[in-house]
Amino acid sequence: MEMILAPSILAADFTKLGEQMKETEREGAQYIHFDVMDGKFVPSISFGMPVLASIRNAVDQIFDVHLMIEEPIRYVEEFQKAGADIITVHLEACSDVKATLEKIKACGAKAAISICPDTPVAELEPYVELVDMVLIMSVHPGFGGQSFIPSSLEKIRETRALLDRVNSTADIEVDGGIYTTNVREVLEAGANVIVAGSAIFRGDAAENTKNMMEILRAYE
Repeated sequence: MEMILAPSILAADFTKLGEQMKETEREGAQYIHFDVMDGKFVPSISFGMPVLASIRNAVDQIFDVHLMIEEPIRYVEEFQKAGADIITVHLEACSDVKATLEKIKACGAKAAISICPDTPVAELEPYVELVDMVLIMSVHPGFGGQSFIPSSLEKIRETRALLDRVNSTADIEVDGGIYTTNVREVLEAGANVIVAGSAIFRGDAAENTKNMMEILRAYE
């Protein structure tokens, strides 16, 4: 299984965002993680379609768009048109999860579903055969720089068991508080897509990406 790094630009320096993205691409990061926050589902507000469209052509990486917004079905088509390759929605934010996932696929993007730290993995079961990826939040969504919640490791293991039970090839992505010091535990629990913000963009983005990719490649 390919191990994938998704640097989260929420932690990037926006005065040199394009160059920092290119540095992560040159060092092997396959995805760019793009966090969208609406100030309702989560307390913070981030960025939306115009920013995505403006940076889409800066790199050839997969754009992994994480919608932390209420009723994301309203916007999935616009985000796909702006450049999203993968669109992740929160189970907790959708009144009709199935219809939302189906609309993402109908738009031509890959569909992913996420759960917050307090949501049991069992609630994913009705939807795992509809998605290309499951995102386990290992912090409470809405703020960067939080500490990894240790119980997330068990949730990753439960999710891997659930996917295996239904013969799903969906990826498991984990987002929140992941650094070179703890990423091995996350990979060993069953994840294969790692979101890292501060761990990549705090300091030398190229060097940080290189160091994280060396660990990921050892698990392929």
